[in-house]
Amino acid sequence: MREQQRYDVWSAGDAYERYMGRWSRRVAERFGAWLDPADGLRWLDVGCGTGGLTAVVSARCRARTVLGVDRSEGFVARARASASPPAHFVVGDAMALPVRDEACDAAVSGLVLNFLPSPAAAVARMARVTRPGGLVAAYVWDYAEGMGLLRRFWDAAVAVDPAAAPLDEGRRFPVCRPEALRAVWAGAGLADVSVVPIEVPTVFTGFADLWDPFLAGQGPAPGYLASLDPAARKRVRDALSATVPREADGSVALTALAWAVRGRRTGRAAR
Repeated sequence: MREQQRYDVWSAGDAYERYMGRWSRRVAERFGAWLDPADGLRWLDVGCGTGGLTAVVSARCRARTVLGVDRSEGFVARARASASPPAHFVVGDAMALPVRDEACDAAVSGLVLNFLPSPAAAVARMARVTRPGGLVAAYVWDYAEGMGLLRRFWDAAVAVDPAAAPLDEGRRFPVCRPEALRAVWAGAGLADVSVVPIEVPTVFTGFADLWDPFLAGQGPAPGYLASLDPAARKRVRDALSATVPREADGSVALTALAWAVRGRRTGRAAR
């Protein structure tokens, strides 16, 4: 596990935006519409990253307050730079949330749950800081099948370097499937649990627009690439380039599937 986690680098907000943030923001918009919450709620965004989901909650969900929490000082700095009321951000740990019990009306998380030491414990903590009747919800990529960019990357990487197989996010993160998410939410004592797919287009202007963000070292796949020598990195690049579909203008049109899950706290949260 530690060998896998050493590639999970999260520090440079601008680099993350180009690599994954731009696609996460598209999912966040549809996620917010699906939640369809009441106005004026107090929100907590757990693992807020560069603030994409926080911004959607502030605007689309017409929040009263939104607190974004993330361990990465670089990500929080990027989020603060583009934030506006009612959003504010603190550096903090999802496994030890810096808020009191029942302080929130809704706790949400985007693309973070699978990277935490214990997803089940993290969701239980989210439930505990949410008032009875409040909302606990999240979304994660379908790494195993539906997140086209990463699925194609790891297939190419493993074809070139079979030793990369244990790093494949589809293999690493079994929680990112609908049945597993439903079980985690139910295990946290949440009721009315619902899981739905959210698919967004991921269109790249050309192969360089797809490939270059992998070189910035933010996340498991870029972290793995950074560990390779230039010749091995080129072999992965060439293998990936050979598999991606190109339009007549050179653009690359893929899709990204996320699973969204929500539930309601009915009483005391599971500990």
